[in-house]
Amino acid sequence: MTGPGAGDPDAGGVAVGDEAPDFELADQHGAPVRLSGLRGRKNVLLVFYPLAFSGVCTGELSRLRDDFRDGGEGDVQVLAVSVDSMFALRAWSDQEGFWFPLLSDFWPHGGTARRYGVFDEAKGLALRGTFVIDTEGVVRWKVVNAIPDARDIDEYRKALAGL
Repeated sequence: MTGPGAGDPDAGGVAVGDEAPDFELADQHGAPVRLSGLRGRKNVLLVFYPLAFSGVCTGELSRLRDDFRDGGEGDVQVLAVSVDSMFALRAWSDQEGFWFPLLSDFWPHGGTARRYGVFDEAKGLALRGTFVIDTEGVVRWKVVNAIPDARDIDEYRKALAGL
């Protein structure tokens, strides 16, 4: 974890039991994706990550790609968010075969990550924050890791199984 103001879950942001802040961001194809558009239809696995093309991020998102193979057709929609541009996300998605939306929090820079309390102001990147949001739009589980610390994908499955 990091210190207060840099994404520490105790320094603000979104807590378990809170209504998830709504947002609309462009995906890797330029299509708008609004969190509230999934309300009543899907549980959401909202994954913030620092940067496309980096080793740890590629490993984490590749595991999500492989473990959540239903392409969003089941009851869980994966949404992955970084400060990268839509164009970088498209190139990375094409290279890695990511089927889920990679959302660009490019402008205002890190605005959505800030609202969730997972933006590292000093580095200008999102921390590794993950939020499980139920179909009613309530945060049911979260974890925030420092930028270099990979997340345990198996923990996502446990949290989602509890919904």
